[in-house]
Amino acid sequence: MSEPVSSRATFAVLATILRPLMNAMMSKEWRGAEHLPRATGFIVCPNHVTEIDPIVIGHFLYNNKVLPHFLAKASLFRIPVVGSALKATLQVPVERTSAGANRSLDVAREAIEAGGGIIIYPEGTLTRDPDMWPMKGRTGAARLALQTGAPVVPIAHWGAQEVFPRYARRLYLFPRKTSRVLVGEPVDLSEFRNQPITRTTLEAATTRIMDALTDLVAELRGETPPAERWDPTERNQKQTGRNFESPAGEAQ
Repeated sequence: MSEPVSSRATFAVLATILRPLMNAMMSKEWRGAEHLPRATGFIVCPNHVTEIDPIVIGHFLYNNKVLPHFLAKASLFRIPVVGSALKATLQVPVERTSAGANRSLDVAREAIEAGGGIIIYPEGTLTRDPDMWPMKGRTGAARLALQTGAPVVPIAHWGAQEVFPRYARRLYLFPRKTSRVLVGEPVDLSEFRNQPITRTTLEAATTRIMDALTDLVAELRGETPPAERWDPTERNQKQTGRNFESPAGEAQ
């Protein structure tokens, strides 16, 4: 899957609009771009603290000459204007079903094999951790990495949640905030590469990815992360939706 001219043109138009806005909203402290692979397809795994995270990560990657392709929830593709932009830039819709998720991973695999980058939020949704640390990850990124052999690059960011807090309804622009991004070295998954892709293997590889990501977030925050990673399932929280404090399975 090579990047068509129409997609590159749409990215250019969006960048012309969004980059000045992002630069006006937040100053930038970006580090670690040298860890982005240049000769092979790769998987980006960022932390997820606010709805504007994809713009922050997209801004960073685009400025570093990587066209950002996200696995994004399918409902976003049905929003006027937003959906059209997502489709035009070849973002990957994810349905909340096993079959839909598998189809999305197939599309992501094609992008990687073509030498591109694919962004997967390993937490699957905005963190439920009260202090916004990375929570327990899902196994999609690990599965794709083990199936393709693609390197997994953790990217931590911090600061966007001050502009647009989790599930907020307006921006907080003043005083001006700083968007800090830190890219880590590719996660070492070599010990899992030749193992059968079982639930145990996937969970161990996912833990390795989340550990690397959490370390980067801790470095950005200058704080020590909790000893135990937040697990929404153990706390009977919903995996999706704003009203995640409702008991799992209860209608919103």
